[in-house]
Amino acid sequence: MPAATHSSASTSAITFAREVARLWERELADDFLGFYLIGSLAHGGFNERYSDIDVLLIAAKPLRSEARDNVARQAAALSPALAGRLSLHWTDENFSTGRFLPLDRLDYLDHAVTLLERRRVEPLRPDRAEVRAYLAGAPFESWTQQVARFSALEALTREDHKRYLRAILYPARFVYSWETGAMGSNDAAVSFLQSRADNLDLDLIARALDCRNRGADPSPLFPERGKLPGLLDACRKLIAASPG
Repeated sequence: MPAATHSSASTSAITFAREVARLWERELADDFLGFYLIGSLAHGGFNERYSDIDVLLIAAKPLRSEARDNVARQAAALSPALAGRLSLHWTDENFSTGRFLPLDRLDYLDHAVTLLERRRVEPLRPDRAEVRAYLAGAPFESWTQQVARFSALEALTREDHKRYLRAILYPARFVYSWETGAMGSNDAAVSFLQSRADNLDLDLIARALDCRNRGADPSPLFPERGKLPGLLDACRKLIAASPG
């Protein structure tokens, strides 16, 4: 997909996110603290076909489910298509609740783009030990399940295109954050991986990144799904070789 198309899609997504920020400001009134872009819209690599619209909301108090439902309805009225891609990360001003994982904290501290802010608050930066503990837990288990699923799959449906590319690209993102304790784009992660000597199929990962960046069909990569367990094994060895 041409770069100009991605630029247009990025502009539309950011415009939509700004409108959602205003919806939250009205909904929360004095409890609204800030609304930010994170993810690919913040640090590059937004793709019209494969990217979510990742946003972070910080409020003075934990969000009520009624408030989330109300804003979700209004966002869908603005744009059903874009609302379906909106991924809301949120927390309170004490960073004690919500959907705000260690990599989200790093993304906010290092890459967030402010859309609307009343008062700035910042969490403690996760150290590398905390990042590693997180990566070795639920995210690794989720990727393990995806590897098993795609390895056994006989045909790739369009609904699985994004998940399949993510399964191939995940080891690059995993190694990048595991070693640096930072959060980066797919491009940064793959570039970092190419400078190392890990036992990973760099060619397959690089081709998956190119496919994602072009917004292309990943079906030509599907016959190589048998390489996924090798990628998984290499990351397991990295975990095992790292100091506790």
